[in-house]
Amino acid sequence: MRFSLRFNNDMPATRFARLAALAEDSGFDQIWVSNDLFFQSAAVLIAAAATDTKRIALGAGVFNPVSMRAPEIAMVAASLNELSGGRFRLGLGAGADRFLAWAGLDRAPPVVRARAALRELRDLFAGRTPEGFSPAARLWAAPVEIPLYVGAMGRRMLELAGELADGALPLLFPPEHFRAARRHVADGAARAGRDLTGLDIAACVWCSIADDAAAARRAMAAKIAYYGPSFAPELLKRAGLSTAHFAAIEDALAAGQPNLAADLVTPEMLGLGIVGNAEAVLARCMSLVSAGADHISFGPPLGPDPERSIVTLGRAVVPVLRAAGRNEYDTLDI
Repeated sequence: MRFSLRFNNDMPATRFARLAALAEDSGFDQIWVSNDLFFQSAAVLIAAAATDTKRIALGAGVFNPVSMRAPEIAMVAASLNELSGGRFRLGLGAGADRFLAWAGLDRAPPVVRARAALRELRDLFAGRTPEGFSPAARLWAAPVEIPLYVGAMGRRMLELAGELADGALPLLFPPEHFRAARRHVADGAARAGRDLTGLDIAACVWCSIADDAAAARRAMAAKIAYYGPSFAPELLKRAGLSTAHFAAIEDALAAGQPNLAADLVTPEMLGLGIVGNAEAVLARCMSLVSAGADHISFGPPLGPDPERSIVTLGRAVVPVLRAAGRNEYDTLDI
């Protein structure tokens, strides 16, 4: 099994580099960082982490082809891959319309823009000129092997991952959505004449782990309040929620009241992620193992103290899940 950590790009580069080194020391295989607009540049964060680590894979999760077009994404990816000694992983998403609208960015339909960017990146990495580009449009570093992942929540984007990508980063809200997400990836792969062999499907969960249950819930509530309104309606529906449930939270955020927004997060909303101590996290993650997940990715906020959370996950959670994977999912009392 593989295990990874995911972070938001809301911290200084020096801190992200320290967290990456701690993740490497704690036995994780990959670390990913978002590239949400108006925060820190994921490229800079990954460059800092590359100099402080030796083994762990470093991923951008994810770039979008609206605020950053495919040629520039390819340039950044090739440079980071060189700097990290081939450890870079490129995540691509359509970009959340809610956040793109903040910047006044025009956009094509999500799957259309993501598909076009994936094909352009494939061509550029292979040393080919993408369709519609000038013949002079060639990537300086090509050919270069950089695994391409698709970050997704909805069915059509997950199918696109199966069709064109090397991996998928399905955001599981709630975690029990993994079986359906994997099926969507498999459907896309089948239509493209592919199977899932070699395709890295990460079960991407949000996690807040701490012995202090109230502190763990509060850390998760802050993240749910900020990102919840942009979650795919079909995923919210699985948890008995809709975007309408987040209206008051959005109003609080718009009024500059993040603490009030977090107060408005309900237990049902918290259920979109995994909250609690090591035993509680293990209990829900075991269901992912039994569903066939061979890559579990723990995402923000990780906990009220992310450094302590990384160590706890590495010592108390990951070894048990690795053992479950080695036992081929059928010998544990889940």
